[in-house]
Amino acid sequence: MESSARRRLDSISRHFLKTDETTYLLQPVVLNSGQLKHGEAEPVVIGGMVLDIHATPSIPANPRTTTPGKVNYVLGGVARNVAECMSKLGTKPFIISALGLDMPGNLLLEHWKSAGLSTEGIRKQKDIETAVVSNILDASGELAAAVASVEAIEKFLTPDWIQQFECNISSAPLFMVDANLNLPALVASCQMAAAFKIPVWFEPVSVEKSKRIVSVAKYVCFASPNEDELITMANALSGGNVYSSVERENRRNKLSIESLFKMLKPSIWVLLESGIKIVVVTLGSDGVFLCSKGGPSFMRTGCEGTKQNASNGQLYKLVTIGCPSRWFSSVVKSERSSHLFAVHFPAIPASVVRLTGAGDCLVGGMLASICASLDIMQSVAVGIAASKAAVEVETNVPRSFSLASIADDARLVYSSAKVVCDESML
Repeated sequence: MESSARRRLDSISRHFLKTDETTYLLQPVVLNSGQLKHGEAEPVVIGGMVLDIHATPSIPANPRTTTPGKVNYVLGGVARNVAECMSKLGTKPFIISALGLDMPGNLLLEHWKSAGLSTEGIRKQKDIETAVVSNILDASGELAAAVASVEAIEKFLTPDWIQQFECNISSAPLFMVDANLNLPALVASCQMAAAFKIPVWFEPVSVEKSKRIVSVAKYVCFASPNEDELITMANALSGGNVYSSVERENRRNKLSIESLFKMLKPSIWVLLESGIKIVVVTLGSDGVFLCSKGGPSFMRTGCEGTKQNASNGQLYKLVTIGCPSRWFSSVVKSERSSHLFAVHFPAIPASVVRLTGAGDCLVGGMLASICASLDIMQSVAVGIAASKAAVEVETNVPRSFSLASIADDARLVYSSAKVVCDESML
């Protein structure tokens, strides 16, 4: 039996590829009595497992002195956060990372084992110093400053280590890589996925590391930058300092969504022209722009059938009840593939505790949804719902998700989504 998630992605890929492009066509995955065979069809996530130290002052911080507040250890790392979110939404990812045999590494490894997730892809050695990031947050939970000691990821996630898991990558329905990898490892991993025609999701991690897109853009199907990362990626890909961020004064004056999109549109187009098929621009409290130049059919094409597992089947059932996959079909009159198409999805009001895991849970929610056979627009709605749950807790990823609540929030997001650009109609 063929994987329904794989069939869905195959259908998606046909809509945003030219007929002579074969790099990202998807291969069928064999199932065993409706269940995934061991070692097959697990989405692969590669990148950082990090111990985050969160310091939140209880009063405005003063320079050159200590400030009262709270300091917490939080399990983090972009790849780790994304993978944990996926697992709690019913998809079991295979992670490739590196940890030391030290206190931070032991905390991260024991938690991973307790979740019933494979540690086979995690490189564990005495000479590895586990990645640690110290975050200083402001009173609203926003990141004010941070220091990252993540050299171990760049040093020990080598092409040779990644190559050992070729079998896992070759059978994956999706492959996500975060930009913590050094350039040789980043290129090698994306090339490997592309060679097996596996869709690649690039997560920029930070403004500085987002520049690494230049070396792998031709292999990438999905990218999920925030506004600043988007501008940096566009400048890096264009080889100049052409694009600039939206001025904070404009943001304080509360730009309309249409005006904000108009300002970001040139940068989005650079990413799409570089070969990236889908750009998911995260906007914080302003929601998400979902963009493609392949027309909207890939966003709404669906395939009902056997779900990959019971948990994902439940997610699929709950979400499709409130988010009908043909919702945008009446809006679309043309499928021309050389024009920009973009949809805005609003954020959901939340009782914010921490914002540090929001973007990672958005990506994790989207990846889990795609693996559960939801279409791209449904998946964005689920991602935003997962992100909302994340900002309301102390940890980067909630201890658990209520699928019913996720589905309810996804319905609110989905029903409020609107097309902000359809150049094929011009």
